[in-house]
Amino acid sequence: MMVSIGEVLIDFIALQEGKLKDVKSFEKHPGGAPANVAVGLSRLGVESALVSKVGDDPFGDFLIERLTDEGVKTFIPRDPERHTGVVFVQLIGARPEFILYDGVAYFNLKPEDVETALLERAEVVHFGSVLFAREPSRSTLFGILEGLKGKVPLSYDVNIRLDLWRGREDEMLQDIERALKLADIVKLGDGELAYLRDNGISPEDFDLKLFAVTLGAEGSELRIGGAEVHIPAYSVEPVDTTGAGDAFMAALLAGLHYSNLLGENSIDEEHLRKIGRFANLVAALSTTLRGAWSVPKMEEIVLMKEVRELYHRSSR
Repeated sequence: MMVSIGEVLIDFIALQEGKLKDVKSFEKHPGGAPANVAVGLSRLGVESALVSKVGDDPFGDFLIERLTDEGVKTFIPRDPERHTGVVFVQLIGARPEFILYDGVAYFNLKPEDVETALLERAEVVHFGSVLFAREPSRSTLFGILEGLKGKVPLSYDVNIRLDLWRGREDEMLQDIERALKLADIVKLGDGELAYLRDNGISPEDFDLKLFAVTLGAEGSELRIGGAEVHIPAYSVEPVDTTGAGDAFMAALLAGLHYSNLLGENSIDEEHLRKIGRFANLVAALSTTLRGAWSVPKMEEIVLMKEVRELYHRSSR
């Protein structure tokens, strides 16, 4: 089982394009980057679970029901003190911009909320940076990761949300460096990579087993050991790119799973390209639907070449 740990929330996505102040109506969708990855994995045929926290409220009910419907195992206690997280999303040219609300249940994740034995048995544990922005979730997550280092492969989507770190950017960068020292697999967007480098942080300086950079319309780059490949993007007409990076992340992990290459220190360029093509394909297809839970199901894509060369290999 692959386990994600982090935020699950409600995405209120604007139904009109343009600035948030001008939007009149919104559509409710489930979201949260680690939750998106867990759902993407499940849709791609990989057993997955989510560790998070929601409020004791109707939005919490909705999220747990939807995760269960998606086949994701949930380890998500209810918080009687804080509400379920919400985000308002504005779409401009199908590209999302976020207003992420504070003081919500997932920021109140405590060590006693987490079943450590579940994580120790995981095929991989995936996490992001959002929980680092507040206590007690920050200390809880770092404590878990430090306990798992060297026992379970750790996957990290840096997923920078500057809005949560106003006036604390130096602290954010310190936490990202700390997380990069713990991670085995790391994914960054090209804008995030540029931001880190501008601030003196280069992921190449860390002992990473696999490093992936998403480049939008330019595709992606995957690096492991001495191998580095560039994978061109697939051409689609995007409707909503919310969660496209999470779709890529889910497919990257699923590709490693189906290739039996999780935890390996080296992968030849041929297999690295196959995994990259699969991840790019899934990410591209996810942008043709609204909402962050838009990864296609394995049975819908299993006959495509990029899927066959991984999925059927694992089935033999």
